[in-house]
Amino acid sequence: MAAPCRTRTLQVVDTEFSADAVEWCPVEGWHSILACGTYHLRPPDETDSRGSNGACDRTGRLYLYHYNEEQPFIPLTEIQRIDTAAILDIKWCHIPVAEHPMVGIADSTGAVEFCHLTGSEKNSCMLEPCFRVDLGAQCLALSLDWSTGREQCGCPLRVISSDSEGKLNLLAIDESAPSVHILNQWEAHKFEAWISAFNYWDTDVVYSGGDDNLLKGWDTRRRPEAPVFTSRRHSMGVCSIQCSPHRENLLATGSYDEHVLLWDTRNMKQPLADTHVEGGVWRLKWHPTCDFVLLAACMQSGFKILDCRGSLAENTEECTILSSYVLHNSLAYGADWSRLCPRGSLTATQDSIAECQSSEELVGRSEEGDERLNLQVQNLKIIYESPTATFDVILDEDSEGPAPPLKAKPGPELPRAPELAGGSDLKGSLDLAVGPARGVGSGSGAKRPSGMGLAGDSATSLDSPKEMSIVATCSFYDNILHVWKWEMSLITSAGSPPERTAQSLH
Repeated sequence: MAAPCRTRTLQVVDTEFSADAVEWCPVEGWHSILACGTYHLRPPDETDSRGSNGACDRTGRLYLYHYNEEQPFIPLTEIQRIDTAAILDIKWCHIPVAEHPMVGIADSTGAVEFCHLTGSEKNSCMLEPCFRVDLGAQCLALSLDWSTGREQCGCPLRVISSDSEGKLNLLAIDESAPSVHILNQWEAHKFEAWISAFNYWDTDVVYSGGDDNLLKGWDTRRRPEAPVFTSRRHSMGVCSIQCSPHRENLLATGSYDEHVLLWDTRNMKQPLADTHVEGGVWRLKWHPTCDFVLLAACMQSGFKILDCRGSLAENTEECTILSSYVLHNSLAYGADWSRLCPRGSLTATQDSIAECQSSEELVGRSEEGDERLNLQVQNLKIIYESPTATFDVILDEDSEGPAPPLKAKPGPELPRAPELAGGSDLKGSLDLAVGPARGVGSGSGAKRPSGMGLAGDSATSLDSPKEMSIVATCSFYDNILHVWKWEMSLITSAGSPPERTAQSLH
């Protein structure tokens, strides 16, 4: 039996540009710091005056936030914004570099830039550029990953990055300088190499996924032209990969084909599990402490939290979808777990609401007239470009948006949100709970646990042990960052605590 889960939106932030990457700082002592990257295609008429000959210009912005649970209605405070090239991915190193937290940024100029945090106060620290590396003149840097996923120290510090030319780029960080240099570059895919990732247990091994529908593994000690395996199991472009930091042989991959696959890396011929999540899987993130929980950004169908225990211990062919968060009004792209330990459980009253409404309805209720949260923009012509597409979409007052609002099925009357503090860019907590996806997309084949998030279950689980997490997610066309709390009872409906680990992969 699956454990009851509850979800509550804490804050909604307008990022002005399309938000496609969000990352909590994993370095001990800095867990309250959140970075968010954005992507904006500036139309030709805005750039002609600068001599760009009518070419569109990709621009972006990096936001830095501080999370403070002592401010319940607006816990997230912006502390810095940096105008940049369009950002495709951001990743923090899991350990300090030269005694400072460091973040890597993959951008539309084909560069990976590295910045470190300075300052001792968490609510006034700043990111400062440290060094950068250019991957190529005519490419976009699409993704990056650090070799430090298990937070191990003493190993060579490496970064793997993929680009729009299909190349993988292996980088070495010298902490003493500090500086970066390219160790190796090779053609990995015929089209865009959407994603690259380390095997955190053997950092000489890296994985990549491309728009050629292929998932590949590489041993960086060998000839790079020859992958150690090539999988054609995904039927569309492979755009998300993450190695489990908890289990040596566990790998998760996602694709435009709307499937999340779990793999035992000792046998890449057949996945352990195949779960249909009803949207292209742009990002996957393993929970930092709960080794069977996986967060997926599912583009057209919002964000989903998967329970992988059955697939690992009982050889079930699908993961259980514990929760679906669909308050975003557009494509779900960025997602990450915070390592903070939130205080206080969600109340039974909040938990009794098991259905959610779209962010358009919710934010419209709390702040009427804020039309920037609407995808349908009147009397404006806007050019949109998604990092996952090779074409531009023009939206005007008579056209439909590139991604329609995600509408949940009608549910019970939602309580009024509390009074919101802060300016127009920072929307306060929406005091409601969002239950798991019950009956949504019943044709997906994924198992939906029954009874989660309902009043009957919450009554039995209020005093039970709980796993509580803070999650940050962002969506593309509606320019929105959400911070929300997710809670899972560690006592199942059958009354027994779930096993946190399974030994089948060790």
